[in-house]
Amino acid sequence: MPKKNVRPRTERRTAERAASKLADARERLASLEPGGAPSRPIEVESASQVEPHALAAQCLRCGGSNRLLEHAAVAHDGEMLRVTRVQCARCGAGRASWFRIVQRLAN
Repeated sequence: MPKKNVRPRTERRTAERAASKLADARERLASLEPGGAPSRPIEVESASQVEPHALAAQCLRCGGSNRLLEHAAVAHDGEMLRVTRVQCARCGAGRASWFRIVQRLAN
C-alpha cells in the first residue's frame, strides 16, 4: 500500500507544534535553573551587574536578543532581591530573572 502524500501545510504545522513544545520545555527548564525563581536567585556583587547579566541571556523561545523592560528591587521572604523583566526583540516572549546582591569579603 503506497504512503499517503502529506501536504506542505500539514508538514509546516507539525513542525510549528514541535517547535512550540520545545520552547515550552526550555522555559520550564529555565525556571528550575538559578535566577528562574525567587527561591533560586543568581548571586551578584553589585546592582550594576544585574542588567548586563540579564541582557546577556538569549531568548528561550527563538534565540533572539532581549530588551530590558524593568529592573526592580523586591522584598521576598524577608530579604531584598532584584528582579529583571526582559522581552525578546524578535518574538516578544517575556522572562523574569531573580538576583541577590551579596558582598564578598576579602581574605
